[in-house]
Amino acid sequence: MASSINIHFIFVLITFLIILRTSLSYEHISTVDGILPFSPKHVVVTNKLVAQFGLLVHCTSQETDLGVISVLIDQSFDFRFRVNILKTTKFSCIFSWPGIVRTFDIFRVDRDDSSTSKCGICSECIWNISESGPCRIRRDGGSPCCFPWSS
Repeated sequence: MASSINIHFIFVLITFLIILRTSLSYEHISTVDGILPFSPKHVVVTNKLVAQFGLLVHCTSQETDLGVISVLIDQSFDFRFRVNILKTTKFSCIFSWPGIVRTFDIFRVDRDDSSTSKCGICSECIWNISESGPCRIRRDGGSPCCFPWSS
């Protein structure tokens, strides 16, 4: 009896590991836009300040500090990560340019990894940063999703 329970447990464990490995190997498929569990995320932030200022960006999550990055006008910086198993991943950023400091969550699971959100799921989350606020560009060609600054 105990032997059959052990065999069943090992079978379930191996099946889970195969499914997990398979989902991780699909990251190169562009038609799957973040739907698979643990799919990779790629955040791209572009400086679209009308005033032609350089932009200083400092993004952090609970696990990662990306440091302070300087982004010239019409230039971008990017980073990659995977949403954690609890789906609590959030990257908050401080954006600053002469005389101004603003904050915004550049990635939130409820907004950027949820099919029920206004903007839908993104595996490549492309953001344009302007004085009026951040706008996420939609891959489907729809209108950008623009948000006010958090502060």
